[in-house]
Amino acid sequence: MNVKRWFREHSLKLLAIRDTPEAIAGGIAIGIFFGFTPLFGLKTILAIFFAWLTRSNILAAVIAGTLHDVVLPVMPVVFVWEYKIGYWILNHEWPHGRPRFGFHDWRDWTRLLTSRVGKPMLVGSLVIATPVAGICYFAGKAAVARYRRKHPHPPVGEDKEAKP
Repeated sequence: MNVKRWFREHSLKLLAIRDTPEAIAGGIAIGIFFGFTPLFGLKTILAIFFAWLTRSNILAAVIAGTLHDVVLPVMPVVFVWEYKIGYWILNHEWPHGRPRFGFHDWRDWTRLLTSRVGKPMLVGSLVIATPVAGICYFAGKAAVARYRRKHPHPPVGEDKEAKP
């Protein structure tokens, strides 16, 4: 499978969603935000819930979370940095050595949060995810607006067949 083609097709789906640019951008930001968290198995559910709660586009949140998973080959590096930043925030010192991630720490999110690695990683993920999600919100809003100018379609809620 061609990753570039897959990414382009799914990003075009985001741009073509029939909703306001703000709602789509909000969904994108929420999906990207939860993509950074180490809450495996809960990312999509949390993205859906927070998109619903903020009246952002739920489909955009799910697609953005899925697109975020495309970067999985580099996620181990991101996870290490999340751990180091979170450890520094919680303990006021830089961690010595590399974190030890056990298989059992990854397969159950409740165990991840109670482990010596989970809390620093969660705190670090919030620090990294917040500015990235903010950037994605404004970039997503601009991209949707630009796409709509080039590819106009009826406003949200207006049905083509309802016109006299």
